[in-house]
Amino acid sequence: MRSSRSSRLLVLGFAAAMCGGSIAVAQIAKTPPATQFSWSDASLSPDVRADLVIKEMTLDEKISLLHGQNRPTEAQTVTRSNGGAGYTVAIPRLGIPSIQMADSAYGVTRGAAMGRYSTALPNNLGAASSWDTAMMRTYGELIGDELRDEGYNMTLGGGVNLTREPRDGRTFEYMGEDPLLAGTLDGNVEAGVQSRHIIGDVKHYAINDQESGRTAVNANISRRAMRETDLRAFEIALQISHAGAVMCSYNRVNGVYACQNSYLLSDVLKGAFGFKGFVLSDWGGTHSTVRASHAGLDQEQPGDYFYGDALKKAVEDGRVPEAELDDHVHRVLRSMFAAGLFDDPGKTQVPDVEKGYATAQHIAEESIVLLRNEHHVLPLTGVHRIAVIGGHADVGVLSGGGSAQVNPPGGSAVPPQADKGVLPVSIREAWMPSSPLRSLREALPGAKISFTSGDDVAAAESAASKADVAIVFVYQWESEGLDLPTLNLAPEQNKLVESVAAANPRTIVVLETGSPATMPWVDKVQGVVEAWYPGIRGGEALAEILTGKVNPSGKLAITFPESDADLPNPNLVTPPPSSQPHPPADKKKRAEFMKALRYGLPAFQTYYNEGLKVGYKWYDAENKPVLFPFGFGLSYTTFAYSDLHVTAGKAVTVNFTLKNTGGRAGTEIAEVYAALPPAAQEPPKRLVGWARVALLPGETRQISIPVDRDRMTIFDVAQDKWELAPGSYSILVGSSSRDLPLTRPLTLP
Repeated sequence: MRSSRSSRLLVLGFAAAMCGGSIAVAQIAKTPPATQFSWSDASLSPDVRADLVIKEMTLDEKISLLHGQNRPTEAQTVTRSNGGAGYTVAIPRLGIPSIQMADSAYGVTRGAAMGRYSTALPNNLGAASSWDTAMMRTYGELIGDELRDEGYNMTLGGGVNLTREPRDGRTFEYMGEDPLLAGTLDGNVEAGVQSRHIIGDVKHYAINDQESGRTAVNANISRRAMRETDLRAFEIALQISHAGAVMCSYNRVNGVYACQNSYLLSDVLKGAFGFKGFVLSDWGGTHSTVRASHAGLDQEQPGDYFYGDALKKAVEDGRVPEAELDDHVHRVLRSMFAAGLFDDPGKTQVPDVEKGYATAQHIAEESIVLLRNEHHVLPLTGVHRIAVIGGHADVGVLSGGGSAQVNPPGGSAVPPQADKGVLPVSIREAWMPSSPLRSLREALPGAKISFTSGDDVAAAESAASKADVAIVFVYQWESEGLDLPTLNLAPEQNKLVESVAAANPRTIVVLETGSPATMPWVDKVQGVVEAWYPGIRGGEALAEILTGKVNPSGKLAITFPESDADLPNPNLVTPPPSSQPHPPADKKKRAEFMKALRYGLPAFQTYYNEGLKVGYKWYDAENKPVLFPFGFGLSYTTFAYSDLHVTAGKAVTVNFTLKNTGGRAGTEIAEVYAALPPAAQEPPKRLVGWARVALLPGETRQISIPVDRDRMTIFDVAQDKWELAPGSYSILVGSSSRDLPLTRPLTLP
């Protein structure tokens, strides 16, 4: 894979200079030799070891593990924060290390700001469009390695909220709209993180589907819909990863805050799912002491407003039983033991920058989705003059904002916007220094490639008219704390595409977005490529795809609707003035706001009446046409499906033949769906399996995909259990949710 020597040297020099002895890392308190403790025996289970520790702990020491530390006292510890989002103090007397937490959705954040280098991977929704479980484990392993290198031992990534509202400002952090796909991929990410002796985290639990008024919104949804969709994704992710932590969300669910919702935390998560780790609140998402403790919240972050002195007093008064307190402490310690924090604490060092580059580029190449390719406008072969237009493609690629923002090495390739007042610095557009223009010029040295900013539409039209092919880069920035008002691009970007396409019919559009985008111009262009936020090597990956050195294989993990009007809730629910999602700038009013936030802002309502019909299930059930369906993605070759056979045993085995009918090697993502009997009262079909299959030109292969029966069950709320509905099932196989040429009936006893 190609790389830019100048960009490599920039980052290597930055990392070396900033990761020298000046890194701000946690001071580790001197602890007694581990061998003196009974719980130092690694052959014991994490549960046994945790209980041995608890027997020796004082009440104050127990309380100290159950909240973040804005102001640790000398009596507790001499450790301090490593510069991450949160931490708990060490207890040197007992050899208990601190938990150092860092946001790390698509890479470790606060990197450059703390004098560190972190690899910006493609964003989570983009990576999910690879449908590649092994690669997602690699994704997590890289994040785990860099967390460990930077002195952290817990991730705050792991977003798996299903996309009920694609305009949600954090759609780019999640894994799409299907519970099996999202849960499986996120589970593999967290398994990869934990393999590096880092506590994994799955978030935001639950029904956290919008940023507008997220601390006040009440999500109204049926229990069956929750269990079969949003909560099912969490369940699958936890089954695969055995993550040590789950972060509960800001919002209310059916009238009760998620971080003190006993149905979510105790009945489902710790009961039905059998979750053995600890539940921590989102930052400032704790609203009570006794009620939250009874409901199953184990740790308050980032401070100790409810789980500090207030919790201690509640235990002393008997309002929180000691056994309940010990369960909270046990869960935290158990996760620490299970992740290896006691046995293998690691050491800080400079991350392997070259490894991060290579991994990021490979993931981007598998994640980019080719959506349109009329007249085989791609790949760029035999092209002599190319006009690259817009999207800051001369200097970099876009990234997502908020707590997931990975600092671009050397600063944003595009100067940041002016101060937005009370919004934090992370909520700014930031561009990774990976230029698609430069990479295209390196990949096609014989072609004349011009660049026009797109600010002057007439200049863009002129450049396009003189070129064999025009490539227009457009983008939609997303960030935590801000929902998109629409899936439509900015009017000036749509106008730019239409003007360029009028000047040159051989126009290709490259989108850098974190959500679906509507495309009023789609029939006027010949090529469309969804690049997502492609990370630190996004420009290089795009050049490999556009020039055909890499055959695209990504498929959409989310439906692209034709317009906002086609969404289940077309009118985005926004908070009233009394439920502002961001604190005011005035210090006095800010203090009043934060106090109100702790006790709960006035609720406003959103209703997920679509229920089971999330994503493609909604468009199928409502017979709505879509721009591009879930599971869709083109290749530079073609594939044919035939000979479907379905066998029902303990698992359902789906066998079929897949052939590469084109002239070059390629990878197909073959998808398996099930249509349930009418008695199930389900949407028309659901994803139950898939396989990534690499085939040479003309190669034929027999594919076998096992499908667990539980992937076809429905949740019976009255009996609180999963069951198979009576009647005839169907198995459907093909290349997307709306291209399923093979169908066979199935009877399940």
